[in-house]
Amino acid sequence: MNQRQVEAFQAVMKHGSITRAAEIMHISQPAVSRLIAGLESDIGFRLFVRSGGKTQPTAEAESLIEEVDFFFSGLEKVYSAAREIKTLQRGHLRLAGMPTVSFRLLPQIVSAFSHSNPSVKITMDVHTSPSIVKLLTARQFDLGLAQMPEARPDIEVLATYRMECVCAMPPDHRLASHDRVTAKELCDEPMIALSHHTLAAQHVAQNFLAADVRPGIKIESQPSYAACALVAEGAGIAIVDPLTARFFGQDRVIAVPFAPAVPFDVRLMRPAGAPVSNASAKFAAATTGFLDRVPEMRRL
Repeated sequence: MNQRQVEAFQAVMKHGSITRAAEIMHISQPAVSRLIAGLESDIGFRLFVRSGGKTQPTAEAESLIEEVDFFFSGLEKVYSAAREIKTLQRGHLRLAGMPTVSFRLLPQIVSAFSHSNPSVKITMDVHTSPSIVKLLTARQFDLGLAQMPEARPDIEVLATYRMECVCAMPPDHRLASHDRVTAKELCDEPMIALSHHTLAAQHVAQNFLAADVRPGIKIESQPSYAACALVAEGAGIAIVDPLTARFFGQDRVIAVPFAPAVPFDVRLMRPAGAPVSNASAKFAAATTGFLDRVPEMRRL
């Protein structure tokens, strides 16, 4: 028994004749007859008899058609679900973002994507970069936006964007009007440092060491949003990514470029070797399209 035989049987039962079934199936009448004969041979009983020049279903055929209709109804549901998945009328997208991109950028991307694909359920969580990498390798998320210092075989990097860190300071600070600020100019300033385990903090420490300056770290804080909040309250100067500083607005925090440049890289990643859904692929394309237009970012 094969599906084509069952389709021929259903067509004859539905339309009442082999002739009409052949028209619907776009095949010849003999082809329909052969399919029916093959099905009868496989199942071991007659499905139709000729009576008065017409094809009449047997009692066994009447019983069988109920199961056939049920089968094709279920199959149509499968086809319908497949169409919905293909056209993003259903699906579940799991995203993870580091705090830097989760204040404004990721919500903007998610919001636009959700409006365009309202049937796709989206989970958006905020984690530290190391946690996002671990969760991606465990395939707990489809996509992640985070920092990752070195290539890993279990992570596929779709795109890398670089920003340059800035000195975040109160608007009335003496250095706020400078075109750039160096480590030497910060030697007597109270500093709000990001946690020492972060990539940005390590780059900053190297810059101060190269300038032979010992930073006056007053507070250590993480994430950068908390550091900028402390800056806004007048607690000191923080060297952070430009997105977080911009989020606070110039009436609370002024961002001045730090020299020499401290890179702040963000990678769009997914688990290596994991199946890629249509929703995930489309969201990744939307994300790179959006980030390509962010002034503070450049793709590497």
